[in-house]
Amino acid sequence: MVIDYARFSCLNVNCTDHHAGEILISAITAGELFTAGDRIHSPLVLVDDGIILSIASQDSHTIPVGAQHWAFPGAILVPGFVDIHIHGAAGYDVMEANDAGLRRMTRFLAGRGVTSFLATTVTADPSVLLDAVEKIAAQILQWDASGAARPVGIHLEGPCISQLRRGVHPAKDIQNPSVELFDRLQRAAGGTLKLITIAPELPGALEVIRCAVARGVKVSIGHTDGTSDDALAAIEAGATHVTHAFNAMRPLEHRAPGVLGEALNNSKLSAEIIADGVHVNPSVVSIFLRCKGKKRAVLVTDAISATGMGSGRYKLGSFEVVVDGLHAESEGRLAGSVLTMDQAVRNVMKFAGWTLGDSVRLASENPAGVLGNDSLGVLRKGIPADIAVLSSVGEIQQCFVAGVPAIA
Repeated sequence: MVIDYARFSCLNVNCTDHHAGEILISAITAGELFTAGDRIHSPLVLVDDGIILSIASQDSHTIPVGAQHWAFPGAILVPGFVDIHIHGAAGYDVMEANDAGLRRMTRFLAGRGVTSFLATTVTADPSVLLDAVEKIAAQILQWDASGAARPVGIHLEGPCISQLRRGVHPAKDIQNPSVELFDRLQRAAGGTLKLITIAPELPGALEVIRCAVARGVKVSIGHTDGTSDDALAAIEAGATHVTHAFNAMRPLEHRAPGVLGEALNNSKLSAEIIADGVHVNPSVVSIFLRCKGKKRAVLVTDAISATGMGSGRYKLGSFEVVVDGLHAESEGRLAGSVLTMDQAVRNVMKFAGWTLGDSVRLASENPAGVLGNDSLGVLRKGIPADIAVLSSVGEIQQCFVAGVPAIA
């Protein structure tokens, strides 16, 4: 997808000054604005140095003289999307920790409405994983690209997962959870570790969950063969989220609900889903959304390097993935997706009949809530102007990251 710049206009003749380094107040106008359950008709968003100064209606406020004006007649302004589970895109795998590749990926994501994301690792040899985490952390801490999605932290998917429910994670590299291993990974992450996925039934898992939560790292239950009792124990220890519901976990049974039963029924857990129609049947996506509702359901892509690249052979960590259309597989098993977040939003509208506003919430406010970050996933005064501009059917028209328009 290439952004069609003919669909919007910068009405101030000095708009290029912003890109030359001059700080200007920007005014963004559109047909409507959705955020945190609020809806504003004919909105005017003022931005100064990347921060939202005010959000009001054009009926009651005017554009300041000399402001850089971005006009999107008939379009809808929504919070930029937050993807807390993504391995790569645009030919780049985050485990490579290559600066040029990461910049390419982040530009691609911004073109799909994503303004922030967690760089998600895959299980690997401990030395390889530690090295990758250290390098990814350095990229995050030094990030300075404008008009591109921001990596706001690391999500460790593994290595402390179930052998039985490992999916495509390499069996030889799966580790038993220990505080010592968590310490090493957290130190390598240098303060950027935000989320870990762990199987709670493993010996030592509950101790690691308590340790992670005490240090401010969120914990997600996933890649697990655990029972509902295991899930309840994890919740008691501090886990608050579930990784890609239905996938890589014990199936739901009416006498043995397992982790999935708690994911669907327990209000203490948010849960993410890959709404590509491949990982989970559209009818089951609709059931999931009915169970978790507008506040506890989270959209993720679980996207890999092949996303946006077409069919072919690609890498996910240390192993090869074959992509054919929407299917990404390794040795006959699903291996991430080629889903983009804007398509996931549109799929929720299609699969479950949800409104655009409610569907957007699952890609913005709710994933930010998983991280406990109230400066992401919403639009309000005093926070970065991360804004996606959508058509009425959820097509991306433009995206602003900290007030800077994305460049496709």
